[in-house]
Parts: sequence; C-alpha cells; structure tokens
Amino acid sequence: MKSRVSSFAASFLLLFILVSAQNLFAKTIPETLALKAISEHSAESAPAIAELRALGPAGLNTLFQTYAREIDEQVANPLIAATPEWQRLSATLDTVSQQKDSYLSGLYWYTDFAQAKAAARAAGKPILSLRLLGKLSEEYSCANSRFFRSVLYSNAEVSKLLREKFILYWESERPAPRVTIDFGDGRKLERTLTGNSIHYILDSNGRVIDALPGLYGPAAFMRSLNEMEAVSKYWGQKPVEGDGRQPYWAYQPDRLRRITVEWLRDTERIGGKAPLGFTIYRDEQGKATAIEGANRAMTKMVTEATILQGLTAGPEALGKTTYDGAWNKIAQLHLADAQLDARSIGLIKRQTQRGLLAYTSKLNPDTTLKTLIEKLQTNIALDTVRNEYLLHTKLYVWLIADHQRSELSTLNRRVYAELFLTPASDPWLGLYSPEVYTALERGGLVQ
Repeated sequence: MKSRVSSFAASFLLLFILVSAQNLFAKTIPETLALKAISEHSAESAPAIAELRALGPAGLNTLFQTYAREIDEQVANPLIAATPEWQRLSATLDTVSQQKDSYLSGLYWYTDFAQAKAAARAAGKPILSLRLLGKLSEEYSCANSRFFRSVLYSNAEVSKLLREKFILYWESERPAPRVTIDFGDGRKLERTLTGNSIHYILDSNGRVIDALPGLYGPAAFMRSLNEMEAVSKYWGQKPVEGDGRQPYWAYQPDRLRRITVEWLRDTERIGGKAPLGFTIYRDEQGKATAIEGANRAMTKMVTEATILQGLTAGPEALGKTTYDGAWNKIAQLHLADAQLDARSIGLIKRQTQRGLLAYTSKLNPDTTLKTLIEKLQTNIALDTVRNEYLLHTKLYVWLIADHQRSELSTLNRRVYAELFLTPASDPWLGLYSPEVYTALERGGLVQ
C-alpha cells in the first residue's frame, strides 16, 4: 500500500513539474524571442521577428515590455544618438508592427484582411482600414500616410484610442511615386510625388460604416472615430424600440446634414452669407440648425432621388461659394483641432534636426522648429476643414446611394478615381501627359 502511495506521489510530483515547466516555457518563449529579435546575426533575429509578428499584438506588446526603458528614453530624448542597438530594436518594432516609427504608437497593423476580420469578430471591435500609396512600414510612403505616422499615430491619445477600440489594417493601393533630384555635387533631394490616403471604418464583416479622406487634425480625428466606433456597435442591426438610438441606415444622412450645417455656421462666422435659394432654419440664438433647398421645400413628392438631391444641394452650393481666402479663415476657427502633442513634436524634431543642420548652421534650431510647427498646424487645420467639408460630404452621398451598403474595393476604386483624381487606369498618376511637350526623348518616360 505504501509503495502505491509513493508511486502516486511521485507521479503527481512529476505532473506538477511538467505543468510548471510548461507554464514557465509559455511565459519565457515570447521574452526569449524578444531578446533574439535584436541580435546582430540575421540568422537568429529574422526567425524571432517572424514569430513575434505571427503572435499578433501580443508579440508587439512583448517587445514593448522587454525594452520599455530603451523606448521611453528615445521618446523622452528625441535627439539622443541612435546606437546600433537602438537601430536594430527600432527596425524590429517596425517589422512586427508593420508601421514605421512604431516605437511612439505601439500599434499593431494587420496586412491580411481575412485575419483582420477574424480579429475584429473575436474582439467585438470595428476595423480601421487604411489605404495608401506605398507601405506604412516604409519611410517613403505617400505624404498623407507619413503625416498620419507623425501627427496622428504618434499622438498619445490617438494611439490609445486606436489600440483600445479598433482592429487596424492597411493595404497599399500602389507604390508611391518617388523622385530623386541630383544636384551633381554629391547632394541629393528625395521626395515622393502625389498620392493620397484614406481611413475606412468597417464592421467586422468588412462593410463600410464611414471614411475619413486625407489628413485630419488629432482632435478632429478622435472626435470622428469615437462617434464611428459607437455606431459600429449596432451597425446592420434592426433598431430596438425605445432604446433611443437612430436606425443604422440613418447615420450617414444625419452626419451629412450635420457637416453641412457646420460648414454653413463657419461660413457665417467669418462674415460670409448663406447660399441663395436655400431655406435656413435657426435656433433661438440665431445659429443655423438646418439648410434646405427652396425648390425641395416646395415639392410635395418625396422620393429617394429628391431626398438625395436635397442632401447634396447644400454642400454643392457651399463648395461653389467658399473661395481660397475663406478656407484659410475657416481653418483659423479650427486650429485647436490641429494641435500636436509632445510625442509628435519630438518625432518631428528628430526628423528635421539633421536636415536643418545640413541646410545651414546659421538658423536657431529651436526657433526654426517652433515656426515649422506653427505652419504645420495651420496647414493641418486647413486640410481638416477642406477634407471634412469638400471630400467627406461627397463620400456620404456615395454611401447613402449605395444600397449594397458599400463593398470596400468598389468604393475605394471610386475614391481614388473621382475623389483623389488618381485612377488605377492612369499608371503615371497624372504626372505625364501626351499633350505636354518636354523636349525629352519619349517625354522622359522610362520603363
């Protein structure tokens, strides 16, 4: 009997050791991968990086936990010298996250749509889908996506919102056109030409809820995403009587009306007038609450066509009357939406300091950076209002008219062709025209 008890105890002890070893193994494997990932030897680092990427957001989190001190040091001191160790760590973070400068954002981006949808369904979150020229993980992606990385994704509040409430996915529309200007004396200037990016907000099945075309300021970006995330929770569902929320299909027309009214209010705030031929409804304080075409107000026949015509009339009329100077004035009303946080400014400082010193030694770096930031924030405010009022309103018209609830690839083709004016049918993205003489062989085309 004693022998049987001893045998049982030994078996139990062995099982306990195996389970403990298994748990310890499970805990240490990601940490081991994180250590191997920044090895100088690619034979060791490459497989570890691939495994961390395959682990998904957990793999990226392991890197951030393992190297928290090194990352925090870089964030706090943007001009600190980049050691070989930091360069390897930074490259590893970017590969696992699939985003350049990810040490500031901590965002994990899926590049496989099926995986992104599966993750969204499992987490009960909507998808934020970025379409861009080039790759988000490369330095020379299109200009808009580079600004997303520096002024949106690096922003502490924006990155927190994206991590907590969305599954992130990016897809390249096509390579970003890149030009190198050789000055012939060893100096070169590299840039990307043309190109635009758009954020789509999708439900877990990939259906389009909304989209933000081009660059928005951090505050405006968060405000829109928070509303879109709230709508995603009931998108496609039948309304429940008495719960106080509008039907999901009413969201896009309602947003279009609200944006149109905001545009009208801004126009009046800068001294402009409402477009002729419209009825303007106002509250007790005299602020516009609705705008309606006079012809539509007179007709008694309400059809889908007349409803859509009524929704589009206001933005179209305001677009015709808002001139360049007016856009600049409206942008000044929204400077708060474009304010950059310390993390974004730190990244910009890191990116510009070396170029500034190479350009001249006579400028004061701090004064120059301050001026650069002020101009950048003004331009972001201008982009925000133009994208929201001119482009977003057109997108809503397409979404409302789409009875299939917006198949992403079809909508995206239309966005790049008609909104961004860079259709897939033009391989030269509007940079070459057979009607323009350049005095170059074959017009300078090289294939």
